[in-house]
Amino acid sequence: MDVIDTLPDDIDALRALLLAERATRAAVVAERDKLVVRNARLEAIISEIRRAYFGRKSERITDDQLSLALEELETSLAKAEAEDEKTDPALKAAATRKRRASRHENLDHLPHEDVVIEPESKACPCCGGELHVIGEDTSKRLDKVPAKVRVIVTRRPKYACRSCEKTGADTVAGVIQAQAPARLVEGGLPTEAMVADVVVSKHADHLPLYRQSQILARHGVKIERSTLAQWVGAAAAELQPLHDHLIDLLKASPRLFCDETRCPVLDPGAGKTKTGYLWAIARDDRPWGGGVDAAGSPQHRGSGPPAVAYSYAPGRGGEHAAKLLDGFNGILQVDGYAAYKKLAAPTRPGGPVTLAYCWSHLRRQFYEVYVGGNAPIATEALARIKPLYDIEAEIRGSPPEIRRAARQQRAKPVIEALKPWFEDNLARMSKGSKLAEAIAYGLNHWDGLCRFLEDGRIEIDSNTVERSIRGLALTRKNALFAGHDRGAAGWAMIASLLETCKLNAVDPLAWTTDVLTKLVNRWPASRIDELMPWAYGAKR
Repeated sequence: MDVIDTLPDDIDALRALLLAERATRAAVVAERDKLVVRNARLEAIISEIRRAYFGRKSERITDDQLSLALEELETSLAKAEAEDEKTDPALKAAATRKRRASRHENLDHLPHEDVVIEPESKACPCCGGELHVIGEDTSKRLDKVPAKVRVIVTRRPKYACRSCEKTGADTVAGVIQAQAPARLVEGGLPTEAMVADVVVSKHADHLPLYRQSQILARHGVKIERSTLAQWVGAAAAELQPLHDHLIDLLKASPRLFCDETRCPVLDPGAGKTKTGYLWAIARDDRPWGGGVDAAGSPQHRGSGPPAVAYSYAPGRGGEHAAKLLDGFNGILQVDGYAAYKKLAAPTRPGGPVTLAYCWSHLRRQFYEVYVGGNAPIATEALARIKPLYDIEAEIRGSPPEIRRAARQQRAKPVIEALKPWFEDNLARMSKGSKLAEAIAYGLNHWDGLCRFLEDGRIEIDSNTVERSIRGLALTRKNALFAGHDRGAAGWAMIASLLETCKLNAVDPLAWTTDVLTKLVNRWPASRIDELMPWAYGAKR
């Protein structure tokens, strides 16, 4: 039967059928357009990732740049979806249900403000009687109060004795007045809380001072960048003893991580920047159950709270590592940089350190060959190293003896089979290739790479300290360079304390405000341990 024969003869029925067909086509087109948008988003993401890993070195993008690109793509997609929801009630309802189902945030720790929305009238529309409450619907929404700049006016009344005034007697005390509170910046405008906010914004939230000056100007407060710099310098002078104490505490630990990163510093005489370095030493015993308990006491003998300390040096030579780690005699987890090998020399003053090398650095070299394509040896090397990390993921957080037993039973056979495989392949390949360099790196550092097998308190890699310097890299990117060597040293000092706050789940702003206030009011040096971030967190 022909399709035309099935059409109704009634004009209204034909019109309804035509409208329904058009609506169906419009829905199909709309869904197709959505798929096009989604596909374009996915293709753009894939393109960014390809460029990140396979592009020429000059075109490769950093993790931060890739994150920014993905944010822009996700924002564009969200805009398109929001526009669709405005015109499609069914789509809006489905999206609402999806958002409610995906909300798992626990907001109980935040202050709550109740807003009650009452009907326009509480009289019954039928009989006019008074309505009573039989229940309610409750919803929670996250709100934020913008930063508020205010002026604190401190008044100190003066008192005198009326009786002495009448008799003309000399008053022993004279005029009585409360002593003026100490200030971090004498004769200056800021409270300690204000200075703490500037310090944390610069060193923890990576907001340069000139941008903070612009933000204050939007509040109608004109504070020059140079003035903000003076405030930060005053805070640095107060916090310096805490940094020195932090380094002493870390060097007393039996195990540390160490790494270094570039720190461009302005060189006025040459009219350009010079390259300095920020050296980092870190401690984190939590992977084997160490650290401190809720009261701030060590959970295991020889363990301590997570902490990191940075120190600026004008170069990357071994003498700077030796100076920073002077007095440390334990296990040092590092990459394969040659400067650290001098610390393991038997002739080192105070005795040699024991070096534990990083499997992540070795794996990374094979990965760089692998992503280039057609690299079967690099692929197999990664496959052989992968079980080591699978084992580590399973035993993370376990006591040292359990970690050591698991490594001896499961990881050691993998490593023992890996070494002859390295030697066999190295003998059959060109010595100048990147793959040969990776294998030679592993063989040259073999003893240090195997050290984690014998001690459950040693990590498989030095990612702990690498993670701790990411914040420095972001600040460096936003600020471009430090103004001078002393400025870089101050940067390292403040960043040490704020990053240690983060490692101990302590709010850097609350800690900095509290500590500056106490230091300005002459906190005794004998109680400096009470000012450390983990002690503050235990009290809270």
